[in-house]
Amino acid sequence: MNITARMAQAPMSGYQWLIVALCTFMNCLDGFDVMAVAFTGPSVTEEFALSGSEFGLLVSVGLIGMAVGSMLLAPFADLIGRRPLILISLALGTIGMFGAAMAPSVTVMGLFRLVTGIGVGGILASTNVIASEFSNARNRGLAIGIYTAGYGIGATAASLVAKTVVGGDWRIVFYAGGAGTLLALIVIALVLPESVAFLEQRRPGDALERINRTLARMRMESVTEADLDRAAAARSGTGRAGPGWLKELLTPTVLLWLTFITIMFGFYFVNSWTPTLLVEEGLSESAAVTAGMAISIGGTVGSVLYGVAARVRTPRVVLIGFSLLSAAMMVVFIVSTSTLWLGFAVGVVVGALINGCIAGAYTVGPPLYPANVRSVGMGWALGMGRIGAILSPTVAGLLKDAGASATQLYIGAAVVVALCAAVLAGLRRYDPESRPAAPAAKEALATA
Repeated sequence: MNITARMAQAPMSGYQWLIVALCTFMNCLDGFDVMAVAFTGPSVTEEFALSGSEFGLLVSVGLIGMAVGSMLLAPFADLIGRRPLILISLALGTIGMFGAAMAPSVTVMGLFRLVTGIGVGGILASTNVIASEFSNARNRGLAIGIYTAGYGIGATAASLVAKTVVGGDWRIVFYAGGAGTLLALIVIALVLPESVAFLEQRRPGDALERINRTLARMRMESVTEADLDRAAAARSGTGRAGPGWLKELLTPTVLLWLTFITIMFGFYFVNSWTPTLLVEEGLSESAAVTAGMAISIGGTVGSVLYGVAARVRTPRVVLIGFSLLSAAMMVVFIVSTSTLWLGFAVGVVVGALINGCIAGAYTVGPPLYPANVRSVGMGWALGMGRIGAILSPTVAGLLKDAGASATQLYIGAAVVVALCAAVLAGLRRYDPESRPAAPAAKEALATA
C-alpha cells in the first residue's frame, strides 16, 4: 500500500491538523482580498468616479488574475512542489496588495489587482490539494470545510477593517491585506512541509529523508526506498497516472469545471456586489457593510457545517443539498433586507450555504485525480470556475447599468447556483466517494 493510502486509513495526528490550519490561514487571504474590493467599493467608486460596469471590471480583473494563477501556476506545483509554488504565490500576493493600496489611479490599481489575483490563484490551487492530501478519508470533508472557513474568516476581517474606515481612507484595508499576506509568507516558509504525496510520486534526491521526517511528526512508521519502489510499481499498473489521464477523465473533469463555474458565479456575486447593491437600494453604507459582514460570518460557520455533514453522507450528495438551499435563500435574502435585523439573519444563512458549496467543490474535486496531476486537475478546475466568478460581477454591472434591480440580479444568480445540482447528479458515476466499493479500496482509489 502506498503512503497516501496508509494516511487515508490512519487517524489524523495533531501535526496533520496543524497543516490544515496553515492552509486555512492562507485561504483567509482569498476572503480578505475579495471582500476588500467589495467593502471599499462605494469609496473606490467615488474617488475614481467609476460607473457600475467599470467597478465590475475592477472586481473582475482580480478574478481574471486568480484564473491565470490557478491554471498557469498550478501545473508547476506538480513539477517543483506544492510548497515552493505557495511561497512564490504569497510573494506575488504581497506585492499586489501593497501596490493596490498605493495606486494613484484605477488603471494602476487594476494592474496590481491582477498581480494579487495571480498570487491568490496559485495559493488556492496548492493549499486545497495539500489540505486534502494530509487528511484521512474520514475527515477529508471536515478538513476541507475548515480550510474553506478561512475565506469567511478573512472576509470578516476585511469587513471589520472596512467598517472602521467608513468615511475615511479606504487604502488602509489593502495595507492590512498586504501585511497579512507578508506574515503568511514568513510563517509558511518556516513551518509548512512539502506534500508527502508529491514526494512519493516525484521522488527528488532527498525524498526519503523528507518523507520520513514528516511521517515521524505524524506518528506514522517510516518507509524505505524499497517501499517507494513497490508503490511506484503498483501505480504504474493502474494506468490512472499515465499520459492519457486527461482523456480518461475528460467527462468528470468537464463536470467538475461546470460545478465550479456555477458555484463561483453565485458565490462571487453575493460576496462582491452585496454592499454596493444595498447602498443603491437605499441602505446606508454602514448598514450595507453590516449585511455583507453577516454573509461573511455565516460563511465561516457554513463551510465547517458542510464538513460535518460530509462525515455522515457522501460529500457530493451533501453538496447537492447545499446548492439548492443556497439558491432558495439568496432570493429570501434580497427581499428581506428592508428589515435590517431579518436581512442580517438571512444573510448569515446565505453565507453559510454558499460557502458550504465552495467547501463541497473543494472536497469532491481532488479524489478524481491521481496525485501526480492533482494540482493540475484542481488548478484548472479552479481556473475554469473563475469564468463564473469573472462573469458574475461583470454581467451584474452591465445588467445594473441597463436598469436591473437588486432583486432581479439576485434571482438570476440563484438560478445559476441551482443548476449545480443537476451537474453533480451527472458526476455520480465518476466520483470515488459515491461508488459502491469496499472501504479500503475506496480510500486507496481516492488517494492513489
